[in-house]
Order: sequence, then C-alpha cells, then structure tokens
Amino acid sequence: MKKIVVSILTIALVLSSCQSDDKYESYNQDNKNPQNVASGALFTSATKSLFDQMTSTNVNLNVFRLLAQYWTETTYIDEANYDLNGRNITQNHWGIIYRNVLWDLKDASQRVLDDPLLSSSEKTGRLAQIEVLAIYSWQQLVDSFGNIPYTDAMDIEGSPLPSYDDAATIYEDLISRINTVIPDFQSGEGYTSEDQIYGGDMAQWAKFANSLKLRLGIRLTDVNMPLAKATVESAVAAGVFTSNADNALISYQGFAPNTNPLWVDLVQSGRSDFVAANTVVDFMNGLDDPRRMVYFDDNLGAGIYDGGVYGDNNNFGSFTHIGEVMHAPTYPGVLMDYSEISFYLAEAAAIPDITVPGTVETYYNQGISASFEYWNAGDATTYLANPDVAYATAPGADWREKIGNQFWLAMYNRGFEGWTVWRKFDITMFTPPADSGNPIPNRYTYPVNEQNLNEDNWTAASTAIGGDEQTTKLFWDVN
Repeated sequence: MKKIVVSILTIALVLSSCQSDDKYESYNQDNKNPQNVASGALFTSATKSLFDQMTSTNVNLNVFRLLAQYWTETTYIDEANYDLNGRNITQNHWGIIYRNVLWDLKDASQRVLDDPLLSSSEKTGRLAQIEVLAIYSWQQLVDSFGNIPYTDAMDIEGSPLPSYDDAATIYEDLISRINTVIPDFQSGEGYTSEDQIYGGDMAQWAKFANSLKLRLGIRLTDVNMPLAKATVESAVAAGVFTSNADNALISYQGFAPNTNPLWVDLVQSGRSDFVAANTVVDFMNGLDDPRRMVYFDDNLGAGIYDGGVYGDNNNFGSFTHIGEVMHAPTYPGVLMDYSEISFYLAEAAAIPDITVPGTVETYYNQGISASFEYWNAGDATTYLANPDVAYATAPGADWREKIGNQFWLAMYNRGFEGWTVWRKFDITMFTPPADSGNPIPNRYTYPVNEQNLNEDNWTAASTAIGGDEQTTKLFWDVN
C-alpha cells in the first residue's frame, strides 16, 4: 500500500508541475543575487576584491607581511614558520584572484562590448581600465606561483582543466597587452563613479598603466635585458608616477563591509595575533629611522621599539605593536605608489644597459622621501644625511643591497612587494623562523585543488619549474 501511495504522490507532483510551471518557476530564482549585473558593478567588485586581498592580514588569505618579515605572530605561529597549506592559504589566494577579480573583469569586459548604449569612446576607455587591472592581477599570480593557467584559464567550458603557461611567456604577453592598451587612455572615456581608484581620470590611469609597465620590465632585468630595456625606457618616456598624488589607492569607509580589511583583522576581531617583527624593528633601530613612530606603536614607552622574535611564540604585551594609523577603518588600500616606482627607477639607473633621465642616488633619495611623505613621518633630510643611509656611504656589497634595504623599508604594509624585494635584491637581514628554521619561501606552492582535480597539468607545471616547492625560484629570480 505504501508503494501505491508513493507512486500516486509522484504522479500528482509531476502533473502539478506540468500544469503550474509559471507558479513554481519563481522558486528557482535567486532574489538576493542578481542574474544580470552591470559592467560597472562588476568592475567595482573586482577592484575591491583585488585591494581587499592585497591589503588583508587574515592568515587564511594573505600572509605577505609575514613573508616580508615586517610582522610576526603571537600564539599561533604556523604561518610565520611558513606552513602555508594548513589553512589553504595558497588555494584561497589563487581562488580570489582568479574568481573574484579576473572572472569579474572578464565578465565586465564582455558586457561593455555587448552594450549598445555605449559609444565607441566609452567602450575603449572602460575596456582599458579593465585591462590594466587584469594585467596587474595576472602579474600578481605569476609572481606568487610561477607558471600558471593563463591562455585557457578563463575558458571554463572549453578548458575546465586548463594547462599551465610558461611564466616568462606570460610576462612577454602582458607587456604586449599593456603596450596595446596604453594609447586607449588618450581617446577613451572610462568608468567614473564606478572607478574607486581614480574616479575616471584617464590621465591618471595612463600613469598607472605606464608604472605597471615599468614594474613588468624591471622584473626582467636579470633574465631578458633586451625586453627589460625596451619596456622600462618606453614606460618612463611615456610618463610614470611623479608624486604621491598618483598613487593607486582605494578609500575605505568607516562602516562594514567597506572598511579596510586590516581594521577587521586587527580591531573588529578583538584578537592580538601580531606584533612587529624583530627583523624590521632591529634594522630600523640601527638607522634611528623616524618612520618607526608611524610604523609601530609606542606601547613599550616613547621611542622604545622591541620586535618579537620572528617565527617564535611572542607575548603580545611584551613587544612592539602595529602602528595605530593602520588600525583605522578608513585607512587606504594601495596597489602601487610613488616610492615603489622611484626604487624601480633607481634600479634602472644602476644598470648600464638601461637609460633613464636621472641618477641612482636621485631616485634612491626620491624613494625614501616619498615614503616619508606618504607616512607623514616628517622631513627626510636628516635621515638621508645619515652615513648608513646616504647612498654614497650606506653599507652594502653593491647597489642591489643599498637599494634593496631602503626599498624593503618603504614597502612596510605592502607585504607582497616587501617579499618581492627580498627575492629580487637578496637583501641579507631576513632570518629563518625561530620555531621551525624553515627556509624563506621563494614562491607559493600550487593549491591542493590543482593537485587533486587538475593533476596532469599540475604535474607538467611542477616539472617545468623544477618542482612544486616553496624553495623553487621564479624565472626572474636568478641571483
């Protein structure tokens, strides 16, 4: 009897469904997440996702300040000891950049192309803005992992298990793409209110694009000098950042969910997970660096700074805390700044094969001064006169160490670039973590999902780069 009842109910449901398609169709609609999103909303969402990911200090998402040895941990110290897979950190970073940034940008791009109401100029400008953020994101992935899915990565239907492209080849393509898009900022009309970086100022976007081009070129100076030379010189000639007014920033708000992610992790969470690391504190103490009063808190007393031992269990109350300015919910996020660009120019000026209009010392001083100005740390004149800071007399085996030391200090709060300075310039103050003694990573290992779901391509990529290990160097890191 029970089987008969079940059968009757099933038939009744099928018949009811057939007769009332319109009635029940609404149940399949997601009323909270719109199905048709405007390109501008996608562009804004991708922008915020990129800034949030690069700004956050959530140990599940972003541990670059730890890799740069600016900060260290207190109670839970796995990440400072370079266990990056226990919390799926590499998976999360990979997923956010691919899914939340690059996919939204791809979708936004298609919607711009398909919009019959946009003029040719509007399409050109908006696509140019989208392209620059995409190039930035692709470089970020390459500089994190090495070889990555690129050509097939956004073709979910055609290539659900994408192959990995060679990192050096991706760089060449990114340079080609940015060369193609830069002229579009002269004729295009971009997003305005949706543009959270420059508010539609296309001249500023052009500077940002040229500065990103400079970064792409300068990464290649040790492995492909002809391409590096052409890329760097043309970027500088076209116009890169010339002041902190050009910085690629996002202005966070004072209320959730649009606060700076640092506020979420340092204040809203109510946790005490980080202190300043002895690596950076000791180095700055040795230089009597005035930026300490902004980078760090005076919780140990006025002018007293004592960093926690990197990679050790550190009592929160016994060591120097993170600077108060970084606890503000409205503290801006940064993708690129004038100080960073100045140190790239210093490197370019130090290389005989590259011609830029300025000296190593001029750009070196400019990078330090730009950092002081950005952090409101006072006038840099006295600091620059310190024999241990002045370019002519600063200690260091060569220009790499001199530039690298100050570049690293200037990138405080921009952990990814600080870590990259260590990889590119081989500065010497970094130490193995106290608890594990593990070697400092040169890259992120590929996500576990890639190993499990895309095994053949993951195996081929791992073999191509010399092994899927944290100690495997990226293609541009040859010194």
